Amino acid sequence: MKASHIIIVLIIFAWPLYYLYQLQLGAVSFLLLAIFFLVITIKETKKLRAQKEKESPREKI
Repeated sequence: MKASHIIIVLIIFAWPLYYLYQLQLGAVSFLLLAIFFLVITIKETKKLRAQKEKESPREKI
């Protein structure tokens, strides 16, 4: 995911997350942000693994 896409998504969801924070539901907004970054991390990790396997395929014994 491009950095610009991540920033745009964070800007779009900033107001609802801030609204939750103002209602004393900061834990919910933190949980949603954590899930968002977890999904991004999983996608990037899969992409790096696929790229690494293309560069040097392992020999099967």
